[in-house]
Amino acid sequence: MSRTPDARARDTQTKQIQESITHVEKHFGELCQLFAAYVRKTARLRDKADVLVREISLYADTETPNLKHGLKNFADQLAKIQDYRQAEVERLEAKVVEPLKAYGTVVKMKRADLKLTQSARNREAKQMQQLERMRQRNPSDRQIISQAESELQRATMDATRTTRQLEETIDVFEKQKIQDIKKIFGEFVTIEMMFHAKALEVYTTAYQHIQNVDEEGDLEVFRSTLHPPDYQSRLEIVRANSKTSLNRTGTSMSKSGTLQSRTPKAQRKRDEEDDEDDDEEEDEDDDDLEDVTDDEN
Repeated sequence: MSRTPDARARDTQTKQIQESITHVEKHFGELCQLFAAYVRKTARLRDKADVLVREISLYADTETPNLKHGLKNFADQLAKIQDYRQAEVERLEAKVVEPLKAYGTVVKMKRADLKLTQSARNREAKQMQQLERMRQRNPSDRQIISQAESELQRATMDATRTTRQLEETIDVFEKQKIQDIKKIFGEFVTIEMMFHAKALEVYTTAYQHIQNVDEEGDLEVFRSTLHPPDYQSRLEIVRANSKTSLNRTGTSMSKSGTLQSRTPKAQRKRDEEDDEDDDEEEDEDDDDLEDVTDDEN
């Protein structure tokens, strides 16, 4: 005796349900593992960024004032991003990984429902085989055949009932699966958008801090460290002395030129005075000579 069309239809239906549950079990498990790995890598990125923040702060302590201030502010903003990243990790764990992980229990429950239905189908098939054997062995024993037919009817009713329950359960399961997929992936995108929106805002501030570093001011500070104040004062004294020496040299040269230009005039004046003295002496000599001549006469 071959199985009834209803039984074959139920078998096909059960097979489709079993494939659907198997697909969910396989792919949800893979998605759960991959999202968990994504969260772990995000947490490791947070930890590496914390190390980077500490190194930037240590480096900033060795730099000139303006660059130090800029680096400190940059490190503070980078640390703030890691706080947002920590919140991202916690939300992903709660809103994405955990719901996917919970599907392991859901799938086990659906497999139990499927197993219950399959057992009812198997009992129906077994009762059908027993009825067929009885008809072949004792075709005239109506009591035994009637009893076997009753047991087959009960088994068929039980299989039909469990199949209907399985249909209702799997329908709810499919509906919930679609809703959960929408919710889980929507939460993932929302969490990532929130993080990146906050991160973009903070990164913008960090960029402004590092770009506002006064290069010229720090260069002046750096140059002053190469030439300490006492060195500068000595250098200024040397420059002042050099300038004074040059001024004195120029003044001396100017005076020398003036003396040289004045010397011929003074010399001429002294020569004229000497000539006048000579003339007076000659006049006196002439007067003396005249006096002597007069006396002789």
